[in-house]
Amino acid sequence: MMNLEMTEDSIEYRLQMKEMELNTLFETIQAINDNAPEEHLYKIYKLTLRSIQHISKLALFVFEEEEEKWECKAHFGVENKCNSITLPPSITKITKTTERIISNLPKSGEKADFFNQFQAIIPVKHKKDILAYVLITPLEGNKLQDIDFIEALSNIIIVAVENKKLARKQSRQEIIRRQLEIAKDVQTLLFPKKLPYNEKIKVVASYQPHHTVGGDYYDFIEIDKNRFILCIADVSGKGVPAAILMSNFQASLRTLVRKKTPLREIVEELNYLIMQNAQGENFITAFFMEYDSTSHELNYVNAGHNPPFLFTDKGVFFLEEGSTILGGFNKLPSLNITTLQVDSFLLFCFTDGFTETYNEQGEEFGVQLLGDFIEKNKSLDQKELHIKLLEYLNTFKGNNAYADDITLLSCKVSA
Repeated sequence: MMNLEMTEDSIEYRLQMKEMELNTLFETIQAINDNAPEEHLYKIYKLTLRSIQHISKLALFVFEEEEEKWECKAHFGVENKCNSITLPPSITKITKTTERIISNLPKSGEKADFFNQFQAIIPVKHKKDILAYVLITPLEGNKLQDIDFIEALSNIIIVAVENKKLARKQSRQEIIRRQLEIAKDVQTLLFPKKLPYNEKIKVVASYQPHHTVGGDYYDFIEIDKNRFILCIADVSGKGVPAAILMSNFQASLRTLVRKKTPLREIVEELNYLIMQNAQGENFITAFFMEYDSTSHELNYVNAGHNPPFLFTDKGVFFLEEGSTILGGFNKLPSLNITTLQVDSFLLFCFTDGFTETYNEQGEEFGVQLLGDFIEKNKSLDQKELHIKLLEYLNTFKGNNAYADDITLLSCKVSA
């Protein structure tokens, strides 16, 4: 009886190879089910393909979405380190398995030397997306074999790694979602529950967040039966850090007002607080107005905020004097308290999200349109004025999206 030689073309050899491939696939799937880390999966991949006797060189490049680049995750037999090598367009345009088609490479240099080591490229696909490229070279004198197995193993490993990435991304998104919910709850608690609306004083606020959590804030605080402080502010940044900073701002403002602290000291203390808490990474623009209905004295400080309009029987004033943003300097470089004598007025405050809204022609709404609209409609009931103003802005922007949070705060005092 003739003995069959165990060659690569013999039935026994091919059966043994198929059995090994099946066992490898089962072991790989088991490792994936056991939630093995990515590094372990790449190690299995490398050791498995290294055991295939006819492969002499291999490099696996995987696309990392966060870094937006192709990275070499497994390799053996290569003459150059692949960690610093990126895939050229001539490779990333390949969508089908091909041999000896690596063109448009530099004639010399590290990249040319590296890629010229390989004879075949296998794209690893998931649906229509290419997630990785396998570059291989058979041993000298051998032909490329087991392409189906290499493609199958590569696909199993890469899809498993992509699922891990997706799970991490979803976990991060869930954490962000929870943080935004917390920040939203915090922000809701910051706004005053009730604003005065009677014959002597009417205060109306309208708030429209751009995201789940915005950076705008407003407040009305009574000092005593004759005096009150009104504030509008905008914190840089979004999410939990901004909400916490604004929460500290609000708590400190209300504490200082309850102690009947002078307006100058309130602004100085708030600046110090923000600087200490944010360390210059966040800042707050704010406008403060203190009014005494007995003396008819209006004091205000504008700390880098959009100047409000003050409508009186003597005309319209733009309240822009005061200081710079809060939290930008350990000590405010200048701080001016402006005092006006007014017995009746309409104060209209806003954040930049309103005036910096653009229409479909790329035109900004701007301060002029806002001032003109209020001047024309200031005799309306304040609540109606806010509604019509927001409708006007919505019509102005057309199909454009709002770019930021919008807050309107108005205060009418009657003699």
